Amino acid sequence: MEKLGIEKTSSSYTTPGSRACLLDLLCTETPLWGCQGDLYLLGPQQRLNKFLSESGNTICADCASPDPKWVSLNLGAVICIKCSGVHRSLGVHVSKVLSVKLDQWTHEQVNSLIDLGGNSTVNMKYEACTPGNIKKPNPDSSVDERIDFIRRKYELQQFSICDQLITPCPFPAGYSKCTQKAQSFYVISPPSPSCLQNSKLYDKQATKTRIGNAFRNSWVRKEFENKSCRKKAALTNLQAGMVEFVGLIKVNIVRGMNLAIRDMLTSDPYVIISLGQQSVKTRVIRSNLNPIWNECLMLSIPDDVPPLKVLVYDKDTFKSDDFMGEGEIDIQPLLSTARANEKSGMANSMPLDNALVKNSLIKLVNGKVKQDITLRLQKVETGVLHIELECVPLTQ
Repeated sequence: MEKLGIEKTSSSYTTPGSRACLLDLLCTETPLWGCQGDLYLLGPQQRLNKFLSESGNTICADCASPDPKWVSLNLGAVICIKCSGVHRSLGVHVSKVLSVKLDQWTHEQVNSLIDLGGNSTVNMKYEACTPGNIKKPNPDSSVDERIDFIRRKYELQQFSICDQLITPCPFPAGYSKCTQKAQSFYVISPPSPSCLQNSKLYDKQATKTRIGNAFRNSWVRKEFENKSCRKKAALTNLQAGMVEFVGLIKVNIVRGMNLAIRDMLTSDPYVIISLGQQSVKTRVIRSNLNPIWNECLMLSIPDDVPPLKVLVYDKDTFKSDDFMGEGEIDIQPLLSTARANEKSGMANSMPLDNALVKNSLIKLVNGKVKQDITLRLQKVETGVLHIELECVPLTQ
């Protein structure tokens, strides 16, 4: 018995400085650390799935559709695929959308999402003062209804907590604030003697000071012009979001081969992918005619299914970028195959003939409909792109 006791004691004994001893000490001193350590034993995807299973996150934050598979990372909202199209149309400065399944998540991204609290916290903030005449979308709502509500909710923040919308008076001296029971507004008062005195002092300022003020005012005008351009871009994105989407296409720009020379001996190529009114681009690779991007871009597929357009440019610093070729890809066969696979459940790794896209096959690999394409660029002397396509139906 004593021998067994000795063995038991020795087996539980840990030499000083070991990892287990340090872990026990940390867990004893800070109990929460042990819980966080257990969470980090899980991968980012497992932690994300656990977060999605929490109360409030099992339905879309905007229309209450069940089992949402998309996330607005900066807002902390879990949303469905229909609402995700509207979020993307608002721009990444309003809502940065990621897919639960298609994107690769990191611990930092999951931490950021968890810190925002999920759908319950998001709706408490952005739907705190929803008027009675505003109807929240449901899973069967039209695109126009979703756009109107989501834009009011996140971009304009019309339903947020009223106290958060109160900002300091933006008007200079010479304005007085008048308040009433239900609203506040600003009225112009006659200029005070101090204002007239300041204007006289301005006339007597040194030329250097006045030039500095004029230079500062020119920057204000430029900022106003930039805001006008951003408003126009937001309007274009909003019009793109008003289209009914039938799915998503994931475009992996793998590499370019024998691209055209646009600088002295080489080029700085990048690729622009557009589908309808949407467009995204890859990073620039410096001084390479055979660049390797391996960069995935994602676009929503409109109901009319336009061709996928590919443009290649050479990045220049002191002049406009040089054209390096273009091409078009018909994605209608890929979408039709994805729909057929969703309904019938075809076998994996099944090659399918595609009569509309030459020299390529549509394959079903691990339940995903994919297509490898070698695209010869047009309107240019040389250049080939290797592209991988994956179609995601609307219900995934």
